[in-house]
Amino acid sequence: MRYFYSADAIRDAEAPLLASLPDGVLMRRAAFGLATAIAGELGTVSGKTVCAVVGSGDNGGDALWAATFLRRRGAGASAVLLNPGRAHRKALAAFRRAGGRVVETVPAATDLVIDGVVGISGSGPLRPDAAAVFSAVSDAGIPVVAVDLPSGVDVATGAAPGPHVEPALTVTFGGLKPVHAFGRCGRTELVDIGLNLAPSDVCALDAEDVAALWPVPGPKDDKYTQGVTGVMAGSAIYPGAAILCTGAAVAATSGMVRYAGTAAAEVVSHWPEVIATSSHASAGRVQSWVVGPGFGTDETSAAALVFALETALPVIVDADGLTILSAHPEIVQGRSAPTVLTPHAGEFARLAGSPPGDDRIADTRRLADRLGVTVLLKGNVTVVAEPDGAVHLNVAGNAWAATAGSGDVLSGVIGALLAAGVAPGDAAAAAAFVHSRAADLSARDPGPAAAPTSASRILAHLRPALASIL
Repeated sequence: MRYFYSADAIRDAEAPLLASLPDGVLMRRAAFGLATAIAGELGTVSGKTVCAVVGSGDNGGDALWAATFLRRRGAGASAVLLNPGRAHRKALAAFRRAGGRVVETVPAATDLVIDGVVGISGSGPLRPDAAAVFSAVSDAGIPVVAVDLPSGVDVATGAAPGPHVEPALTVTFGGLKPVHAFGRCGRTELVDIGLNLAPSDVCALDAEDVAALWPVPGPKDDKYTQGVTGVMAGSAIYPGAAILCTGAAVAATSGMVRYAGTAAAEVVSHWPEVIATSSHASAGRVQSWVVGPGFGTDETSAAALVFALETALPVIVDADGLTILSAHPEIVQGRSAPTVLTPHAGEFARLAGSPPGDDRIADTRRLADRLGVTVLLKGNVTVVAEPDGAVHLNVAGNAWAATAGSGDVLSGVIGALLAAGVAPGDAAAAAAFVHSRAADLSARDPGPAAAPTSASRILAHLRPALASIL
């Protein structure tokens, strides 16, 4: 499990260490980790050249100390001081003693630039002098390593309202921050500096966490005890949504899937193991309902959604179901059974009254709290917020899942996990993890080079994705 911390939480955790350690020890500890990461980027340190672009805060001190350590290992080192009178005094003195040079601009022969302009207390875009420096660095094609976060990028949201640094690598200390999920950080390395941080309420699942959550049948299980997923999806116009959603539920677990809708014949022709009927009234007993993909928004569809939400069963609502729900939010408010909504940005805007802004965590939390349900906001970074404030982030790492019908597949997986008894936040987060891995596998099959994929291919790679985890 990876946890993400606010800037205030990191500062609070640093305070007792700063009080107990000799002056400067914590900074040098962080800078040594930074220098080690930079050395890994350089490959060979001796004979290479680095340039630190230094602001007036502690990040500037980290950058100067890291450049000092690299200089002591044989690298050439220079520094651009954006505010010379406020550069970290002790770090600058050590840098000069080691043979580091203070320069006006980044030398053309520089192999790597260290971004030490602003840290987690900074806000807003790069100021003109810093923006000019990094524009020249970008034009020269020199790679950048950012200290803690890319300067000009918001620590809490990853938003970049103006000029900002675009690093190849970001090295952060003590704990990850939301920017490392959302922001333009390149790769991220976390350096342990000894902070005592409790788990936070914003986290991301790793493969081991997903494996622990995923329902695996035991020797006494049968098709009913593993969960029966009910699917109301698709229509005469959009039978593919029913096929994708139902097929994903079949692939996700080893229980049973029942389909209710007008695409029953098409579903069975693709998935003969599914029990299909034309109406939810004759579907039989299920342990969860998936409602909405390709379903339409007419009165019949609305009645089916109301039927599902009036049961005491877990329900996931997607696509057309969300459109219906946005006009009648009262049908979900106050519901005690697990409920998951999976909007993209447009559907979110209809539900919330405005599109998600820069702070996707806060916006998703507000909607979850207002409706009393779990909300999965789709995107390259998927945000899963629960009414109690807990948030799961899923960083896809690529955009291959952004293809028509992909959400239908995700809905089917979530529905199957809900039927198996997985808690709604865990079900949504674990499904998003497996879904993004399946998208990546589908884009790279049959070789390592990625190529355009499709929802059908993502569906076909759900089981390989699960096998790689379980």
